[in-house]
Amino acid sequence: MNLDLPLAIRAFEVLLGWSLLLQSIEYLRLRKLDRVGDWRIQRAEVPNALVREVLEMLYRPTLYTCMLWLRGALSLALMLGQAGAGSAVLLFLMALLILLRWRGAFNGGSDFMTLVGLTGLLLAHVLGLFTDAANAWRVALWYVTVQSLSSYFVSGWVKLMRPEWRSGRALTVFLDNAVFGPLPASSIYRNPHVAMLCSWGFTLWEGLFPLALLDVRLAAMFCAIAAVFHFLVYWFFGLNRFFWAWLSTFPAILYCASV
Repeated sequence: MNLDLPLAIRAFEVLLGWSLLLQSIEYLRLRKLDRVGDWRIQRAEVPNALVREVLEMLYRPTLYTCMLWLRGALSLALMLGQAGAGSAVLLFLMALLILLRWRGAFNGGSDFMTLVGLTGLLLAHVLGLFTDAANAWRVALWYVTVQSLSSYFVSGWVKLMRPEWRSGRALTVFLDNAVFGPLPASSIYRNPHVAMLCSWGFTLWEGLFPLALLDVRLAAMFCAIAAVFHFLVYWFFGLNRFFWAWLSTFPAILYCASV
């Protein structure tokens, strides 16, 4: 069940493009609700006058909206396999501008992982200008893989160091603050043994994720559990970006575990 390079590239482009497209639609819908990143307030935080004037122009409502539409169009082109080096550069730069607009992050780790995917895409196309395209993509997919595996590894071992995660208490606290409100008194997750079992299960799975590189079948298992995990994060917390941002890295992981 080895994943060859062309299939890995196509799967990566489609999933990353889809993730970017959904994010672009969200940003377009949020324009009228944006108060945290109100540029009239934020501009005062930019000390350099020249940089401030450039950003002032880029963040004008009309130009900012056009940038989001362009991002959506380039995302579609990426899904269709029609995005070249220019598109990769533009997508990367627009991601940086949007992150700055939201003071560094709009949705936490999903923004970081989206930037990882875009950096991988940028590496593939820029390196491809100077060397063999296949080798450039190999470098890019390994970069995405290392970053993705590291994110799980660090998350798992940080949890392991925290007594509230080892006991399962943290899981209950998190679920009490989910989109559906506090857990009902009868919820199975209020059972200390169930909460501890779930907490240890996810902690060990995250911490051992780098073992996925040992075999593609092991990688498929780790990625399948990850897909369920991120879907649960979406279901309980409404964080759909986490699901697609990390899912877009799975083709890279499966390819690297295949070689």
